Amino acid sequence: VQLVESGGGLVRPGGSLRLSCAASGSIISIVAVGWYRQAPGKERELVAAIRRGNTNYGDSVRGRVTISRDNAKNTWYLQMSGLKPEDTAVYYCNADVVTPYGLGTPEERWGQGTQVTVSS
Repeated sequence: VQLVESGGGLVRPGGSLRLSCAASGSIISIVAVGWYRQAPGKERELVAAIRRGNTNYGDSVRGRVTISRDNAKNTWYLQMSGLKPEDTAVYYCNADVVTPYGLGTPEERWGQGTQVTVSS
């Protein structure tokens, strides 16, 4: 199973960006999806996640980002607006995936990360 992010880049403060994450491979189901980020010198932190029908957002981004998913495409998105310089980080997508090889137990997968830079 592979997760591939897209949509990162350079954006000015106050701007918007939409990240996408597409999962591919031998997938039976995706039981949870999420976005995390890691800035230089800081720990990886939750941005947004959907798990068991519940959506959670990190405190620093709540109200400025929206996570959504397209189950038919095994793809999920992170719509970000009102971006600030402190949002600059590598953004990683994450999923708990059930595969034919895991005996029904979800396995955690990570994307390779996409850089988001907020700067004027």
